[in-house]
Amino acid sequence: MGLRVIEAREPASGRRVWGVAGLVEAISQSLAERFSVVTVGGEIGGFTRAASGHCYFTLKDADGLAASLRCAMFRRAAAMLDFTPADGALVELRGRVAVYEPRGELQFVVEAMRRAGAGTLYEQFLKLRARLAAEGLFDPEAKRALPLHPRRIGVITSTAGAALHDVLTALARRAPQVEVVVYPSLVQGAEAPPALVNALSTANARAEVDLLLLVRGGGSLEDLWAFNDERVVRAVASSALPVVCGVGHETDVTLCDLAADLRAPTPTAAAELAAPSRETLLTELAGLERGLTLRLDHRLQSLGQRLDRLALRLARPSDALARQRRLLELLAQRAAAAPGRRVELQRQRLEHLAQRHARAQAELLTRHSARLDALQARLQALDPQHVLARGYAWLDDGQGGAVTSVQALRPGGAVRAVLADGSADLQILRVRASPQG
Repeated sequence: MGLRVIEAREPASGRRVWGVAGLVEAISQSLAERFSVVTVGGEIGGFTRAASGHCYFTLKDADGLAASLRCAMFRRAAAMLDFTPADGALVELRGRVAVYEPRGELQFVVEAMRRAGAGTLYEQFLKLRARLAAEGLFDPEAKRALPLHPRRIGVITSTAGAALHDVLTALARRAPQVEVVVYPSLVQGAEAPPALVNALSTANARAEVDLLLLVRGGGSLEDLWAFNDERVVRAVASSALPVVCGVGHETDVTLCDLAADLRAPTPTAAAELAAPSRETLLTELAGLERGLTLRLDHRLQSLGQRLDRLALRLARPSDALARQRRLLELLAQRAAAAPGRRVELQRQRLEHLAQRHARAQAELLTRHSARLDALQARLQALDPQHVLARGYAWLDDGQGGAVTSVQALRPGGAVRAVLADGSADLQILRVRASPQG
């Protein structure tokens, strides 16, 4: 883009009068000529990346001086970055000084960026976060659940900031039944940390609310630094009351966010998370009312039906007396018949036992008779008299001793032969032994 020569108008009086656009453009051209390409170093603050890919941020002196420079890095240059810029980072920028003509503001158009080391504030943030995390101040197990139906909510913030207005507006719209107690405190600057600690201490000492909202609007890392102060972080972690922290915008994260029982992305979100919607509660109450009414109607109907039945029974006491009379007559009949019935049962039992005894005796006699017959048959089979009756005889020596071998016989000797019907004395003429002997 070539430089344009801008001429000032000269009125009739001869004095030069610049137009606004002409003067701004003239200044821009002068800066472009004087600072065509320069390198500047500092700390990034308020970094944002637009949907178009352009990046916008403020460059501050790292030594804490108040000077700052608005910077713009367009998409083409931002695509060449080898790291992700963040608030607090120390960088060196190469580019040109220009004037944003629509607003007449000085800006630095960044053509290249490189890291120059971690920013002072951001470095402190990381070190403190690591140390407090090691102590367990950010442990999820230490987080407490918020009360489901708070009646009174405390708000710690500046009364001059927009955060208080956002919280009160959200609570008035969402939960008008909840009372709000404000504990004023500074939220920015060197005096903010002790003021925040004092507000937290006061709220806990008075114990008049159910939970606390610690809120503040958005800003740079330096603007939000009071919520990274170790004293404030420890006061949040040790609070007896549950704390919801909503500091800055959704992308802003402070150490108080990590130490609180619940982090909200914005002050408005903190108010919405702290109290349930009145409409939701009314809907739940209406549902409970319907359920209770149905159960009560059912119970009343059941009791009414029972009362009707009892009334019918009371209306005819003669029926109850008649039932009792019939029951007594039945019991009397059973009592009168019980002895005879018992005697009859015992008699039947004795007859049954007698029959079983007779059958058992007959069976036993039969078994013994059969066994006796078997023994008698065996005895008869072994009786020598039966053997003799078949034509056999047996010999003895005349003294009753049995002769079972020819070895006991001598020629001329005498023996007696016993037959089936008598005996005979015999004389031995000759003895012949069996060839097998």
